[in-house]
Amino acid sequence: MSENELTEFAEYLYEDARARTDSPVGTRFNGAFVDVFREYLVEDGVLEDIEPCYCRKQVGRSTAEVYGYALNDGGSVLDIVTAEHGWKAQAIHKADVQRALRRAHVFVEKCRKGFHLEMDETDPVYSMAESIYDAWSGIDRVRIFLFTDGRLTFDSMPPGEAEGLRCTYELWDIVRLHRLASSGRREEETVIELSEPLPCLNAPGGLDFDCLLTVLPGQTLAELYKEYGGRLLQRNVRAYLQARGKVNKGISETVRLEPSRFLAYNNGVSATVTSADTAFDPEKGLVLTRLVDLQIVNGGQTTASLHHMMQKGVDLSQVKVPAKITVVRQEILDDLVPNISRFANSQNAVKEADLQANSPYHRRLQALSRSIWAPAPEGSTRQTHWYYERVRGQYQVDLNALEKQADRTKFTRENPLIKKFGKTDVAKYELAYLGRPHDVCLGAEKGFRVWTTDVVEAFDGSPSADYFRRVVAKNILFEYIRKEIQKMKLGGYLGPTTAYAVALLADRYRDEIDLDAIWRAQALPKWVDGLVPELAADVVRPLLVAAPGSGNVTEWCKKSQCWETVRAADWGLS
Repeated sequence: MSENELTEFAEYLYEDARARTDSPVGTRFNGAFVDVFREYLVEDGVLEDIEPCYCRKQVGRSTAEVYGYALNDGGSVLDIVTAEHGWKAQAIHKADVQRALRRAHVFVEKCRKGFHLEMDETDPVYSMAESIYDAWSGIDRVRIFLFTDGRLTFDSMPPGEAEGLRCTYELWDIVRLHRLASSGRREEETVIELSEPLPCLNAPGGLDFDCLLTVLPGQTLAELYKEYGGRLLQRNVRAYLQARGKVNKGISETVRLEPSRFLAYNNGVSATVTSADTAFDPEKGLVLTRLVDLQIVNGGQTTASLHHMMQKGVDLSQVKVPAKITVVRQEILDDLVPNISRFANSQNAVKEADLQANSPYHRRLQALSRSIWAPAPEGSTRQTHWYYERVRGQYQVDLNALEKQADRTKFTRENPLIKKFGKTDVAKYELAYLGRPHDVCLGAEKGFRVWTTDVVEAFDGSPSADYFRRVVAKNILFEYIRKEIQKMKLGGYLGPTTAYAVALLADRYRDEIDLDAIWRAQALPKWVDGLVPELAADVVRPLLVAAPGSGNVTEWCKKSQCWETVRAADWGLS
């Protein structure tokens, strides 16, 4: 990449952060700068999340400085963020980086000893310091992230220690972030050096892939998930559903009661890598020594279940997991992985919507939903998120990851279930508003496929914050009309009646429907109230139930002729 590209990208990051705060300096800008980086890394699976909170305090002759934190992996991993901004793609030297990391270390060490006790409870840093102090007994690893718009002059920092705990450093400079943002990859490569080489069989596959068959120790698989977390499952079609489904309960029971039979009972994992190193061992034969860009595309529930039990102290020493590792060229990953997921997965039904979950469109929509706060309703100061569930079960995963009841309460308050929506919901809202209610009536999955082909794949660029807000406004419009129709007790065909009512309202009053105003108010304008009863009961529903030749109403609603009939009705504005 050219120097100009880096400079322009650095300027873009700077302007993005400034636009969020209307200020180029100060604590709020520091938070915005971290938030810009956070969106990229959370979307990519590098981070679960970060709570921005700027702190700079003098500690004796040292300085403590951090920009945010998070307690991840069930509270066992402390993530700390520090930053160096204002470099605008210029070289940042090792001494500057070491100084920033040392200040983060000072903060961690002080928190371990009760830093919050030296602060007033009204200090914004108090909560962060107290949370780290309270969680310390459960923390077994510290990760310090450095975000900078400068260009590093060295490659890496070796791991260290923080108050007796292993401490690793994740350095994200302008080059690395630009590569992530522009390459379209789901994450940077993960390189795994296996401490214990694994005996394997080489099963040549074809011109563009090979397969390695091996058996993974359960402890190794659980530790890999602990180290890399969601990055291992970024290409997996579904979120880990804890132990709620039959599959996960079966895994738990086998590990606890018959661990030595896990290999016989479990289907194992299917994974992809872009490169794998093997060697010949005189005693073991062919052994696997190194994996690059490991992605578990089937067997994510097995992996996360084992990790979950390891965290609870369950012995995994007798657990063995069968594994098929497909070595795939980078350029065909996006074509091959969905088919591996589609054809190999037999544990639970996999829907088409799940197979599209990792597209840049949906990952961006998810990132926006986590970072954008909806305006507080009139008379209230409480703001919430509209939670976009990119992967099935994601909401529950996020909720179950919180061990403290106070944290769970806070999560549900900030992400109320009533404001959770998924991929098929977006398809429904958009298709209805675009005047395609007959496609909505095809059903969630078929409608989703139509929307993906006709709308998402034709979408130019990446969804913006305004785009997300308008999607939410369409959500509000659709769900409000649905609830009003439901109250009318018209009897049957609630879904089709809602879709066609929304489509006809949008068709007639598109110029009067201000989606941005709906977002700001988090409600529809009053004039819509008076239109819904007549629209639904007197116009739409009679035309839906009058299927030609007394045909099936449900099938009639799926036809474009049905929409043409409804659209020709003499109602509302011409």
